[in-house]
Amino acid sequence: MGDNAGKTLDIEQNAREDEVDKYPLLIRLFGVVSIIGGGLQVVAFALELVALFTGQVDFTTIEEHTATTIVIAGVESVLMVVLAAMFVVLGIRLVRGRRYIAALLCNIMIALEILVLVCQFMLTGLSTELIAPGVNMIILIALQSYSDPALRDERKLQRKLLALDRKAEAEDGTLGRDTSGKGYITLNFFNIFWVFVICCVLGLIIEVIWHMVVVDPGHYQDRAGLLYGPFSPIYGVGAVLMTVALNRFHDKNPVLIFVIAGVIGGAFEFFVSWFMEVAFGIVAWDYSGTFLNIDGRTNFMFMCMWGVLGLVWVKFALPIMLKIVNMIPWNWRYAVTTVCTVLMAIDCVLTLASFDCWFQREAGTMDYNDPSAIVQFCNENYGNDYMANRFQSMTIDPNNASRVS
Repeated sequence: MGDNAGKTLDIEQNAREDEVDKYPLLIRLFGVVSIIGGGLQVVAFALELVALFTGQVDFTTIEEHTATTIVIAGVESVLMVVLAAMFVVLGIRLVRGRRYIAALLCNIMIALEILVLVCQFMLTGLSTELIAPGVNMIILIALQSYSDPALRDERKLQRKLLALDRKAEAEDGTLGRDTSGKGYITLNFFNIFWVFVICCVLGLIIEVIWHMVVVDPGHYQDRAGLLYGPFSPIYGVGAVLMTVALNRFHDKNPVLIFVIAGVIGGAFEFFVSWFMEVAFGIVAWDYSGTFLNIDGRTNFMFMCMWGVLGLVWVKFALPIMLKIVNMIPWNWRYAVTTVCTVLMAIDCVLTLASFDCWFQREAGTMDYNDPSAIVQFCNENYGNDYMANRFQSMTIDPNNASRVS
């Protein structure tokens, strides 16, 4: 009886959250464009399938590429079709003013756009092909923030001069907690971003100490993962994935949390290693020969370490993180987060660009006659010696990459 009542309350809450709330004209026009554009892309893909099955496709160019390259291109195509279909659905929701479902769709589509960017980067490196999915992702993030009922209610509260209540929550260290009881924290952009930043720093500290104490006692090695700042993004993204996956399990059995965190961490570590090697020919770690290793990219011991980190993070560190983040004054938090987001995005883009230029220089494919502005900047400021010194744990071999020529 209690479960049924709880489900009824959830349904009623979702229904209230998805009440019709008309968007401004500009967003509704974007919805119409999304319907038309997404529909045309789906039709174009259907025509390509017809051409494929009727033997009108020339496979000679496909045979020139490796199996990995073909698989990545296929995955990217599927993702783009799914995204096109979802843009149609999103457009309908925007036109109809269904904010709750629109926000959910944006969350899913942001993740898919990130995967498209990853696939495209592995295929072509730093190219103009990244512009469209990058712009789409920025638009989706803005739409999600605008559509999210929780964020919308927060803006309304602020406009109604209820910021004093939020200020009290910030002083108590409870700002950002999920008041619905479904999870420990509210999974909005503000919380997710600061989870990423804080864990980038904490992860780097752990990585450096581990190397100095266990791997090579007494020897310091720079383990940073970005060009600027004390950041190791693998830990930041890993913490975000664990926070999202384990948010509802924060009060569950520690063994369950340990297992889920270990699987997520190991899978993510494997993916990052594979991505770096396929996209740039870079090897940042190699666990070959260790107990229960998977292609040298992760192993049993480090999956257990991810499990421990996830358990400590969810049970103990997350409340501390909230208190640290809540030290940002209430009336500054969005401005500070926006500035830090822009700086972190610039750092990430420059890092990927510098990796791409490093790859091209090592592979002998760099065009020195007519380079783009960002390529010229990277060549002048992040040469091979600089990259080798900054990313001391990485080695690069372009022959390991699967680039489309």
